Amino acid sequence: MTRYLLPYPPAEIGGLPESLDAAVWDGTAQPPSQQVLDGVEFFCLPYLRTAAAVPLLARMPALRVAQTLTAGVDDVLPHLPAGAVLCNARGLHDASTAELAMTLILASLRGIPQSVRRQDAGEWRQEFHPALADRTVLIVGHGSIGAALEERLRPFECEVVRVARSARSAPHGPVHALEELPELLPAADVVVLLVPLTERTRGLADAGFLARMKDGALLVNVARGGVVDTGALLAELASGRLRAALDVTDPEPLPADHPLWHAPGVLITPHVGGPSSAFLPRALRLLRSQLLLDLAGEPPAHAVAKG
Repeated sequence: MTRYLLPYPPAEIGGLPESLDAAVWDGTAQPPSQQVLDGVEFFCLPYLRTAAAVPLLARMPALRVAQTLTAGVDDVLPHLPAGAVLCNARGLHDASTAELAMTLILASLRGIPQSVRRQDAGEWRQEFHPALADRTVLIVGHGSIGAALEERLRPFECEVVRVARSARSAPHGPVHALEELPELLPAADVVVLLVPLTERTRGLADAGFLARMKDGALLVNVARGGVVDTGALLAELASGRLRAALDVTDPEPLPADHPLWHAPGVLITPHVGGPSSAFLPRALRLLRSQLLLDLAGEPPAHAVAKG
């Protein structure tokens, strides 16, 4: 009976017993038969194939562990069967998402989108743009990705302010609680959203949040589209008071005729914070670690919910 349903062959994951009773499904072919699903106790959902994978959860009566390869689990949580533990991929996307956040910050501040458009037209125009140096960057969601972003910000001579669900200390300074945002937002030149999408954070960056940001500030969303009130953001962009760099949007995918595409001062990438060459080696390491824990009879790491 198959205990493990994995997106990669055990040999590719490495370091696992040759006798591991596993089936492989990457989310692109037909799902395994019900006979296979009946025995699955540990299911790793294929990356970027959540829509195909979540219907299988209800067909796995023996499921104990559902492992995602994403940091956010808001799209899986409603489908978690009773008794199963849901684990996220904490740490997996730190490098890739932090890199993209840095890219969005620097590109937006230094006017790179405008330069690319002018290159297409063969237009040479020198302009003044703000540097990241001497700016204040507010990281809203100082988890593992937020900490990775801070490490990449440190050489750029900017001040980093940290916010998380609750106040605590961190290696480079205090972490403020979410409740302190109203006092912290007016001083930030760049606000980076890295919170998971929950009932508490849905619409966090609403009209009031955005109104507290200083004139000319940059909002960077590499979290989930639903963390931002799109209508409120469009109003601020239309006025020219704020700028935005968005790897995620609400709705998503963003329809071709959506006004956000052509709003002034916005840079959009199509939810590519995670998929990069950094993904696979880290995914295999994470999955190997979780499988070895399970084989040893130990509880999995990174458990975020139980059905």
